[in-house]
Amino acid sequence: MIIIMGNGATDAQIGAVVTKIEGFGLTANVSRGTERTVIGAIGDERKLSPDMFDPMDGVEYSLHIVKQYKIVSRDSHRRDTVIDVGGVPIGGNRIQIIGGPCSVETQQQMDLSAQHVAAAGCRLMRGGAFKPRTSPYTFQGNGVDGLDMFRKAADKHGLRIVTELMDARMLEVFLKYDVDVIQIGTRSMQNFELLKEVGRIDKPVILKRGMAATVSEWLMAAEYIAAGGNHNIIFCERGIRTFETAYRNVLDVTCVPVLKKETHLPVIIDPSHAGGKAWMVPALARAAIAAGADGLLVEMHPSPCDAWCDADQALNPEEFAALVESLRGIAGIIGRSL
Repeated sequence: MIIIMGNGATDAQIGAVVTKIEGFGLTANVSRGTERTVIGAIGDERKLSPDMFDPMDGVEYSLHIVKQYKIVSRDSHRRDTVIDVGGVPIGGNRIQIIGGPCSVETQQQMDLSAQHVAAAGCRLMRGGAFKPRTSPYTFQGNGVDGLDMFRKAADKHGLRIVTELMDARMLEVFLKYDVDVIQIGTRSMQNFELLKEVGRIDKPVILKRGMAATVSEWLMAAEYIAAGGNHNIIFCERGIRTFETAYRNVLDVTCVPVLKKETHLPVIIDPSHAGGKAWMVPALARAAIAAGADGLLVEMHPSPCDAWCDADQALNPEEFAALVESLRGIAGIIGRSL
């Protein structure tokens, strides 16, 4: 069972609910978000019923949730959640395109990238300062220097930045550079200690799907973040591993309507990592928007041939701008904007 506390519920009111739960021999998990506090009753829920809690001061409503993912479940919050990224909404009517290079290479490269992302009308930029690579001998990113380059380039154009966190020990550095959205990559989706750490801060988190993760496992990974108090979670589908070898990963567009049914949180798509080839990206991106995705994570490099990482899947600035423009039409047809 979960108990949703009303906006402005006091510590005393929250404490009264916790005491009541514990009085029945259950454990209470208090998750304090920026807008609401969710109290989960852990144990034999058959001892509890909503009418025990609904009349209590500060309680908005309570309900039984059979699913293991309680806070991220649509049962707990029926309206779609819109994540505020420094004034840029993710979720709701407006679709957001997050463009930029796979990795932060040089200041000049990032300056040009930011210029082209902004020129295309986008308000968020991606770029990896720390890069998880299959081979230990390939470029691993510029680290803290990369964060500095990224921040300087994005600030010139008023862009919000998205970058991947791989190590919980670097979280304070990410906060120092005021990373707007922390990305948890596919290889870290079930790094539960890392999920707990980003759960304790008030920063939006993009949670990428693991290569072979089921939707249920993905939702449970998000629950780790939400249970810590951070409810600003954005799901990102980037393709799953199957038997197919014609493309890098299989883009599971089906997950968009499934997640929209199961969770109130936004869902975005990474068509670049799914296709693995630049020529595939526009078709996959259009399919994602038509299916109801709230945004895209698209790789764009000023000069893809010179990219230090994932050159084959990066769009050039002209291709990126053309893609964004074509998506406006699709968004309009389904009653959304870009």
